[in-house]
Amino acid sequence: MKKALFIGGTGTISMAISKLCVQKGWELYLLNRGNQPLPEGAISLKCDINDEEAVLKLIEGIHFDVVADFIVFTLEQLERDIRLFSGRTEQYIFISSASAYQKPLVDPVITESTPLINPYWEYSRNKAACEERLMKEFRENGFPVTIVRPSHTYDQRSVPMPIHGKNGSFQVIERIRQGKPVIVPGDGTSLWTVTHNSDFAKGFCGIMGNPHAIANAYHITSDEHLTWDQIVTITARAMDVKPNIVHIPSDVLAKLYPDMVGALIGDKSNTVWFDNSKIKRDAPEFVCTTRFDDGVRLCLDAIYADKALQQPDPAFDAWCDAVIEKYQAAMETLPAFEA
Repeated sequence: MKKALFIGGTGTISMAISKLCVQKGWELYLLNRGNQPLPEGAISLKCDINDEEAVLKLIEGIHFDVVADFIVFTLEQLERDIRLFSGRTEQYIFISSASAYQKPLVDPVITESTPLINPYWEYSRNKAACEERLMKEFRENGFPVTIVRPSHTYDQRSVPMPIHGKNGSFQVIERIRQGKPVIVPGDGTSLWTVTHNSDFAKGFCGIMGNPHAIANAYHITSDEHLTWDQIVTITARAMDVKPNIVHIPSDVLAKLYPDMVGALIGDKSNTVWFDNSKIKRDAPEFVCTTRFDDGVRLCLDAIYADKALQQPDPAFDAWCDAVIEKYQAAMETLPAFEA
């Protein structure tokens, strides 16, 4: 039986992968702090990944076919993994990010060869730096790396929204449900791609243990492309309401909400169209079957059935009201052009 070790393994992306791996017959070990329930059939290794001595004791004598770390965000964390897993796995899968691709894009059709240049978001730059370090380790020492670049992947715990506060998107869907105005950046026509985690897992599992994947990078996304207006409208329709969309320029929003600069200017306000031919070639079973109109209904059913998923954000709600009121008032004062 093939053995896999996941660091984390219970998040939005990784939980679906963990469940599918077990279904496919992998002997799956999950190394984490044990704060979340594990999928049935997974083997728990309760430990802090930063305690290298404790990790080595837990995995002593085990050689893994695959190690995937879902919580590496910096070079320092990556160097720890290289020390821990060199010589202990046939494949190390690094979870990067499609946000690392060039911004602004020269060509909206993104392939795995699109340059990794994002001056707006440190998170994305750190992911790109980790990719570069891993490829150097492969060239110099044969470290068996595979790079995966997710884009906007969601599960039943959260609805994808263009902007939201620190507590996630629940407050935005509440605004939609209540008929309150909802901010959409720009004119709402930029194209975006959202991928259900169950679909993402098919592509990920398809390259696990796959010899063609060594030293290769893949993005794994849906082929469904939606505008942000469509995403908000489809979400509203799933709640049997009509959306009240207010368009505000992305650069204005970024100035008013500086913490949003990376995620907005460096990601969501850019039209993206992913060419998935590479992952489909090397993982022929990969096909996305959850359309967003179906996926969002699953999300809303789960969220409104579980109080723990309903995280109000009164500060963000008040900010939206104030920004919309003042923006619309300012627009009224602008002079019309008379030819």
